[in-house]
Parts: sequence; C-alpha cells; structure tokens
Amino acid sequence: MATQLWAIGLVILATLIGAFGPILLKKASAKRLSKISSLMTNYHLFGGVALYGVGTVLFIPALKGGELSVLYPFVALIYIWVSLLSVKFLGEKMNKLKWVGIVLIIAGVTFIGYGS
Repeated sequence: MATQLWAIGLVILATLIGAFGPILLKKASAKRLSKISSLMTNYHLFGGVALYGVGTVLFIPALKGGELSVLYPFVALIYIWVSLLSVKFLGEKMNKLKWVGIVLIIAGVTFIGYGS
C-alpha cells in the first residue's frame, strides 16, 4: 500500500497539536501540585494531557492511509515543534546544536519519506 499524502498531512497536524501538550505541562509544573484540589484546578495540566490525546486520536485515522514504517517517523517532528514552541511560549533559547538536531530530524524524516 502506498502512503497517501492526506495521511502524511494528518500525521504532521497531529504532531503539531500534540506538541502543545508538553508546553502546557511545563506551565502546569510551575504551579504547586501537592494537593488534590490544586490538581483539579490546574487547567494547564488538563489541557496538556488533552492535547496529547487529540494528537493521538488524529494519528489513528492517518494509519489507514499509509504504511506505518513511513508515517511513524513523522512523529519525530514533534521534537521540532516543541523546540520552536518553547522558544515562543516559554522564552527558551535555541543554540547551534539544537538547530543542527532539527536539521538532522528533517533530513531523517525526508529520507524515510522518499523510501516509500
């Protein structure tokens, strides 16, 4: 079965949505989580878990449109999204080594995509 373009697009969308999960979990970690009541009102915590879930739910129908060996490496894009989103939303800094890592991830996903 050849991997269809819509399935690749859906996986990329799923990784982008799912990448907001760790951003919200990082924000959730800044709050005191020692009591059950503080957990119940930590909206960043629930939002982060929910976005992970949405990303996973979107990934499932994409699997119908292609080979797992082609689609699953696109999940590595989440590392790129998290790196870029953490700069924007958390004020983190990118250095040369992180940029090299992003380029290598893109190259790896590209090579696997051409192998389909």
